[in-house]
Amino acid sequence: MEDKELNLVDHLDELRKRLIISAVAFIVFFGVGFVYVKDIYEFFVRDLDVKLIVLGPSDIIWIYFMLATIIAIAGTIPVLATQLWLFVKPALKPIERKISLSYIPALFILFIVGLAFGYFVIFPTVLNFLVELSGDMLVTNFTAEKYFKFIMHMTIPFGILFELPVVVMFLTSLGIINPYVLVKIRKYAYFVLIVISVVISPPDFMSDIIVTIPLLILYEISINLSKLVYRRKLKKEKEWQEEFGDTEENDREKTSV
Repeated sequence: MEDKELNLVDHLDELRKRLIISAVAFIVFFGVGFVYVKDIYEFFVRDLDVKLIVLGPSDIIWIYFMLATIIAIAGTIPVLATQLWLFVKPALKPIERKISLSYIPALFILFIVGLAFGYFVIFPTVLNFLVELSGDMLVTNFTAEKYFKFIMHMTIPFGILFELPVVVMFLTSLGIINPYVLVKIRKYAYFVLIVISVVISPPDFMSDIIVTIPLLILYEISINLSKLVYRRKLKKEKEWQEEFGDTEENDREKTSV
């Protein structure tokens, strides 16, 4: 009983260590983003025809914090993924360690790809649609707070959701899920993704469709990648059984003799 308690305490200490390292990384990247916030701001407003306005001094600080947070999240993802891998590493087999380690760069790359897709594809499409919808009835002015909130809603969810294929491949390689389960729950997954798209997109039908379609395609890609990993996993397990199974059988024969 005492050994189990000590083992649990060791695990909790290890988890706390990994979380602290990730938190420190977040603070460091946040500081870097805060220093270069002006350059980041200029990048996001370079194509705007109007100048953003603020409604109070506190909005300026909010913009600094929000832009720095985006940089901190993007920079912390590979650090957090590495720390989580180091935490679960002792429980993994050697081949699982090698496979799971290769997914860490993919997590960061897909997060950046998701952000880029949201910013360069979804964001301008939805923004132009909403602006043109007003026509000549309204004068278009944006507050900095609402403009950057809109960008966050159109980018960060896609950055997170684009991690889905890697997460699915990783869980498939560990045997936690398989493509047949993903196919079986497809209709429920579609429902969840549609709800997510409605929540993160502006409240109009066209925007919901524009956001929903990429998410459904992403789920189908995840299923196909899971099938690929699952077939490779079965093949390696079969090779392992043929190689080491014969060895174990020979050992039994020698022992019986």
